Amino acid sequence: MSTTKKVRVRFAPSPTGGLHLGGVRTILYNYLFAKQHHGTFILRIEDTDQNRYVAGAEEYIIDCLKWCGLNPDEGPHVGGPFTPYRQSERKDTYQKYAEQLVSQGYAYYAFDTTEELETMRNKFKTAENPSPQYNHSLRMQMRNSLTLSAHEVQQLLEAKTPYVIRIKIPTAETISFTDMIRGEVHFHTNAVDDKVLLKADGMPTYHLAVVVDDYLMQITHAFRGEEWLPSAPVHILLWDYLGWKNDMPQWAHLPLILKPDGHGKLSKRDGDRLGFPVFAMNWTDPKTQELTKGFKELGFLPQAFVNLLALLGWNDGTEQEIFTIDELIKRFDINRVHKGGAKFDYEKAKWFNHEWIKRFPTKDLLPYIQPQLQQHNITNVTDEHVMQIIDLVKDRCTLLTDFWDQSFYFFQTPTQIDIATIQAKWNEEKKNYFTNLIDQWNTIPDWSATTLEQSSKTLLTNTNLKAGDILLPLRIMLVGGKFGPAVFEIASLIGKKESINRIIEVLQQL
Repeated sequence: MSTTKKVRVRFAPSPTGGLHLGGVRTILYNYLFAKQHHGTFILRIEDTDQNRYVAGAEEYIIDCLKWCGLNPDEGPHVGGPFTPYRQSERKDTYQKYAEQLVSQGYAYYAFDTTEELETMRNKFKTAENPSPQYNHSLRMQMRNSLTLSAHEVQQLLEAKTPYVIRIKIPTAETISFTDMIRGEVHFHTNAVDDKVLLKADGMPTYHLAVVVDDYLMQITHAFRGEEWLPSAPVHILLWDYLGWKNDMPQWAHLPLILKPDGHGKLSKRDGDRLGFPVFAMNWTDPKTQELTKGFKELGFLPQAFVNLLALLGWNDGTEQEIFTIDELIKRFDINRVHKGGAKFDYEKAKWFNHEWIKRFPTKDLLPYIQPQLQQHNITNVTDEHVMQIIDLVKDRCTLLTDFWDQSFYFFQTPTQIDIATIQAKWNEEKKNYFTNLIDQWNTIPDWSATTLEQSSKTLLTNTNLKAGDILLPLRIMLVGGKFGPAVFEIASLIGKKESINRIIEVLQQL
C-alpha cells in the first residue's frame, strides 16, 4: 500500500447492545492514530446480522462516542463521501462481489440444509475432531457447486433453492502478514474452514463485508481486537482474490482487556460479579429491561475514562500517567501497544478519575454537579456559591457522584449529629468556650475563614484548652460528623446565622 495515502481508519461495531470498554479503547486508538496523522476517523455500522440487531444500539454507540469526545469525521449520523455507512443499506454491493468470486472459482454455492449440516457434524465427529468444520477435507462430501454438475446448480438456482456462498480456502498453503503490533503472523490454510461470505438472506457475513467496505471506503489502517486474528487468513485471501491486495490496510490486532486476576477476557458478567462497570454508559436491554451501569452514570469524567483506557495496553515509555487528549494524540504510537492482555483494575480506574477531578477547572465541573443539586431540590444557590463549595470538596471526590455526600451540609442542616463523639470528652470548660464563641461570632462583621479562625484562637488564650480540643466538636456541630474540608472554610460558606444556629442546637443536646 502506498505510504502517501491519507490515513483513513474506522470503527465498525455491530449494534447489538452496550459498548464494552474494550470497544471504546479500539475507538480511541483509531482516533488517536487518525488525528496524529491528520487523517479521517470513520464510524461504520456493521448490522448485517439482522437476528442480533438491537433497536437503539446504534444511537447508543453514537452517544457514547459523543460523551467520550471521540467524534467521527464520517458516519451514518454525519454523512461523508462514502455513504451509506450502514452495511444493511449496502446489500447489493456485496452480492456483486460474492458472485464475482464464484465465477472466478474462489468461492462456491452451498445448498446444504440445516439438517444436512448437523448430519455432517455428527457423521465426521471423532475424539480428535469433536467439532468438524466445513473445510477442504469435507466440502466434497456436501451439496454444493463443487460436487454438483453445472446443470444441477443451475436448476437449484432457478428454483430459488436457498444457498450460501462460501469461500474456497486453498489446501496446504501458508498465509502471512505483518501486524503492526505482533510482527510477522503465519497461518496454515488447512486449519481454516470455508467461511460463509453471503448468507441465504442475501446479507454478507462480516468476512466479506469488512473487506469490501474497507476497500471501497479507502481504509488505510485497521485496528481491531485480537479475537479477529483467526479470521485474518480469510480476509487476506479475499483481498487477493478480489484483486485489491495492494490496497489492503495495515492491520493491528489489539490485546484483550483481561479480568482483574488476568485470567480471561473481561466480560459484563465479571463487572456484575465484582461490582464495577464494563460499559461506557448505562445500557438498558430493550427486551429484558435489564439495566447495565456505565462509567458515565457512576461518576466518571469522560477525560478520565479516555485516559485510563489509553494506558490499558499502551504507554509512551515514561512514568507519566495523566494525559489530556491532545497529549495522547501527540504521544500515541501503535508500535508501543503491548502484545499481551492488559488487566483491568477498577481501583486504578477510580484513581485516574480522582486525579482528573482534582485537576479539573471548577467551572467545568459545575455542569456535572448541578443535576445532583436539582435531584436534592437545592435551587436557591448561585453558581458562584456552588463553585466555592466544589473548590473545597473536589479533592475528596473519587467519583463525581461523591459530591453530594461530601458537601450536603453546605446546603441543608445535618439531620444526624455524632453527639457521642463530642460527649466522650465534653466538660464545663468546653461548654463555656462555645457559649463565648457564639457571642463573639455574633459580633464579627467580616465573616471570612481567616477572621473566624483568629477569633476562635483568641478565645483559647485564657483557657486550658488547645485548638485540637475545640476543632473536632466544632466540625461535628457544623457538618454532623468527623469529615469535610477546613472547618472555618465550612463556617464561612454556611454563613453566620446558620453556623451559630447549628452550634446552639448541638449545645442544647449536651
